[in-house]
Amino acid sequence: MLLEHDAKELLAERGLPVPRGELLRAGQTPAVPAPAVVKVQVPIGGRGKAGGIRMARTPEAVVAALANLTGMTIKGHVVRACRVEATVDFVAEAYLSFTLDAGPGNIRVMMSASGGIEIEDATDDLLGESVDAELDTVRAAVDRLAARLPESLRAPLRDAGHQLAAAFFDFEAVLLEINPLFVAADGSWTIGDTKLSVDENAFPRQPRLQRVIEANADLYPEAALKLEQGFDFVRLDDNGDIGLVTTGAGLSMQLIDELLARGRRPYNFCDIRTGQFRGDPARLIKVLEWIAAGPSIRSVLINFFAGHTDLGEIARLLIAALAAVPQLQVPVTARFIGNGLEKARAIVAEAGDPIAIETDLERAIDLAIQRADARENADA
Repeated sequence: MLLEHDAKELLAERGLPVPRGELLRAGQTPAVPAPAVVKVQVPIGGRGKAGGIRMARTPEAVVAALANLTGMTIKGHVVRACRVEATVDFVAEAYLSFTLDAGPGNIRVMMSASGGIEIEDATDDLLGESVDAELDTVRAAVDRLAARLPESLRAPLRDAGHQLAAAFFDFEAVLLEINPLFVAADGSWTIGDTKLSVDENAFPRQPRLQRVIEANADLYPEAALKLEQGFDFVRLDDNGDIGLVTTGAGLSMQLIDELLARGRRPYNFCDIRTGQFRGDPARLIKVLEWIAAGPSIRSVLINFFAGHTDLGEIARLLIAALAAVPQLQVPVTARFIGNGLEKARAIVAEAGDPIAIETDLERAIDLAIQRADARENADA
């Protein structure tokens, strides 16, 4: 996920309305006048509830907020920079998002007359449609959803939806969420906060997005590493309780769909590409470290198909990676398919069975869920 600052800068380049803002590190002098909002810049949601957003009504308060917020840790991320942003006059906060529905390849369009940090508690107000991944089709869904909103919000949300849908497709995004979308008394709208997650596989076609990450590599430790080492890891739900370690984008999407269909909240998307392990568990260690940082993780589900690398080698690397990430104290379930299965079973048994192996996908998913529930009950 891009930082809010970078996402807003990219949207502003397209002419979309965003508040004036700047990215500042500790000791830098703000140019945006007070009153202003100071927001930590970490690639994760839930910053407001975690105390990472401050209102500053004087220049001195802006400087103090910047100093106080820089260096804090939010959900495992050290704050190295903040966005100082001008305040916005508004009469309503709304919600708008576009999400790639990984299984069928559709786009999920969601809209609400309620926005802000309590959106998760206002699910009854959320309107949504899943439609074909075509710009005109998505815009038609925007029109239908906007028509169901209060009259004062229909035109702003329709206009915002049309423009943001185009940005979603142009960026080859998997998520574009605006929460809140500020609506002024005159019907104009402004992007209050945004989440923009992009498909790193599209970076060769998206040099502007890649430059954003490379320009601030210290603010994107995960993304910078992925660009360097060539694998994909995307946080989907900060409160997800099942972490995924998967070889292949299709297998990862399948797991996500299966978990969502069961009413569960997967923590992440993962395509780790076993053919590039080359006997080194470093990639697995990084992925497990990122999963371990999830505040609600209760279980890990692995889905590996053995191609060039057999399951015996994968099991050995997994055991080494688990030993290197002792902070991951949750049950691990693996669905293994491919050559070397019996060798993998023997290696796992010799290590004391730190991984529960299943060959059937449905049984593996059910077991991972059961173990997540058992861990949650044990922690209660």
